[in-house]
Amino acid sequence: MTIKPAFLVKGDKIAIVCTARKFSSAEAKLALDLLDSWGLVGVLGQTIDLDNHQLGGSDLQRAQDFNRQLSDPTIKAIWCARGGYGSVRIIDQIDFTILKNNPKWIIGFSDVTVFHNHLNSLGIATIHGIMAFSVVNALAESKQSLHQALFGEPLAYTIESSSSNILGQSRAELVGGNLSIIYSLLGSESAIDTKGKILFIEDLDEYLYHLDRMMYNLKRNGLLKDLKGLIVGGMTKMHDNAIPFGQDAKQIIYSLVKEYNYPVIFDFPSGHGVQNNAMIFGETIKMEVNHKYSSIVFDQR
Repeated sequence: MTIKPAFLVKGDKIAIVCTARKFSSAEAKLALDLLDSWGLVGVLGQTIDLDNHQLGGSDLQRAQDFNRQLSDPTIKAIWCARGGYGSVRIIDQIDFTILKNNPKWIIGFSDVTVFHNHLNSLGIATIHGIMAFSVVNALAESKQSLHQALFGEPLAYTIESSSSNILGQSRAELVGGNLSIIYSLLGSESAIDTKGKILFIEDLDEYLYHLDRMMYNLKRNGLLKDLKGLIVGGMTKMHDNAIPFGQDAKQIIYSLVKEYNYPVIFDFPSGHGVQNNAMIFGETIKMEVNHKYSSIVFDQR
């Protein structure tokens, strides 16, 4: 059974920390203002303003900051500052027994998929959504969806159906995140189990042949065959070679899942694109795909 942290109430504290790339207190101002507008108290972790080349402090500093926020009973959620790369360097230094005993929301996307997948393997729900770094360019809808997820408000999305979709209905637990990260964690203790679940994937700045390679890896590892559904978010800024690969992102993914009997949604507005709607991993969703629209509805909690 999935462990779900308590939803937030006004006055709760959220810590902003670096698990990967560096982030400054000046950059954090808009994120702090957003939290304040929601009646929440933003707390900057000790990794904010640290500068270790690309990273927000050394691996030890980032791990210690994360563990410090986990141990602080007044902190009700941890908002990852930004992605990039670096979370996998500290994941094995985090004391997740603290989180099991005192669950709190871990929030982020992209490189934070390391945490999403690891925590899903431990049975703890997380929120895939905008990060502190994202606030400056985030659409109002993306910010509002994070508010809904954090405060336990009804969360549902309906979009126009893509002609590439596979029609159907399903209800299951939602898992996933950034495809490159999911791919990189296979074979480790942080790898997710997708059997009987609905998988969400998105990615950024990949060559089409590499997308094909990653999808084949997921298929050969059995992550695609026993799904209850697949949601494909933004496949943003994909690249081709001088000699074209011959398929676009949708065609690559469709060709590898069309043999299975579950619904597939393409173009879901979550990931690295303009809109990044919040998703609760570890939560059960109802998924419907028809010719006119596609919808997902998170269970009332």
